[in-house]
Amino acid sequence: MEYPLVKALINLDAIRKNIRNLKRLINKSCKFMAVVKADAYGHGAVKVAQKALQSGADLLGVARIEEAYELRKAGIGAPILVFGYIHPSNAAMMADLDFTASLYDYAMAEALSREAGFLNKPVKVHLKIDTGMGRVGMIIKKPCKDMPTRGPAGNAAQSQVVKEIEKISRLPGIDIKGIYTHFASADSKDRSYTNQQIDMFTSLLDDLKKAGLEFETCHAANSAAIIEFPGSHFDMVRAGISIYGLYPSFEVDKSKVKLFPAMTLKSIVTGVRKVPRGFCVSYGMTFETQKETCLASVPVGYADGFSRHFSSNAHMLVKGCKAPVAGRVCMDQTMIDVGEIKGVIAGDEVVLIGSQGKEIISADELAIKAGTINYEIVSALTSRVKRIYSDEESFSGSG
Repeated sequence: MEYPLVKALINLDAIRKNIRNLKRLINKSCKFMAVVKADAYGHGAVKVAQKALQSGADLLGVARIEEAYELRKAGIGAPILVFGYIHPSNAAMMADLDFTASLYDYAMAEALSREAGFLNKPVKVHLKIDTGMGRVGMIIKKPCKDMPTRGPAGNAAQSQVVKEIEKISRLPGIDIKGIYTHFASADSKDRSYTNQQIDMFTSLLDDLKKAGLEFETCHAANSAAIIEFPGSHFDMVRAGISIYGLYPSFEVDKSKVKLFPAMTLKSIVTGVRKVPRGFCVSYGMTFETQKETCLASVPVGYADGFSRHFSSNAHMLVKGCKAPVAGRVCMDQTMIDVGEIKGVIAGDEVVLIGSQGKEIISADELAIKAGTINYEIVSALTSRVKRIYSDEESFSGSG
């Protein structure tokens, strides 16, 4: 399609720069995983994965086996770790396509081992340890702020995890390649909980070593920890949101690494109408003009990933100026008030994320408006939005 109504312009050179700058924070011996789950956080998994590997990433991370399959189908042969649950019936696919599974407990490992018994080669796995995220993995302790890392309760729980891993290591058809944990609050100014998680993971690794169990890759650091917790880098780091040029939160120290946003989101004006004072706009008549003005229609809506939370609560850029959203965001269209902007006509470029003239609308700004995080803003873009890629350093996506 030559003229898509809504397009996400993805600057692959920005992804290259972000990986380069992030790698400066880690040791040369430390591996770098590019996390491309959720269609590379809305940026397009195949293209981003290819660029990430060209830019120095050693392996890829995804959430689901379908995402890993898409990468293999595109000819990407790099190692891929699947973070999410793997049904035992997928053991053959895991082995044949050389995916690495995440194991959460012995029961999951045993089921996978049974299926792997019918195969000619083992299934590669990484063990997932819950040091306080409270989501999945082998639990060292109850996820609770005030519970001490050490002590009888903590030691007993850790001892149980060691025994569980020993049992898993003896299962046929399972090749343990790594072990990892995930941080719950590495992007927070309060470092205490993350430090506790690091201590617990390190202590577990020590106990496993004493039991004769050492693994090729130990990893814990997400984007925030890459920036803020060098002691958590271990053998590998997992960079997600940061490779797309977005910081994990407002609380991380941005001065430590320069990131370049990779996505610009654009649409066009499809029509402009002059309307009188007291004119009601969109569903529910929640917006009423306070004076005569001009309203522009933009063919983007919540079915594209532009949230209804932006109803009368966000701006778009037209002719280098900010135009407020007027009324409720519809499934396929949104209206903006352009009464204060001269000369707006059908066909004019509209920027929803990115810069135009001297003005900028960032994913962070939209996240604040929607009461969410920048991760959700970019990941929410649907398949209706055309992704257009460029490797140019100063890519604007025009033309």
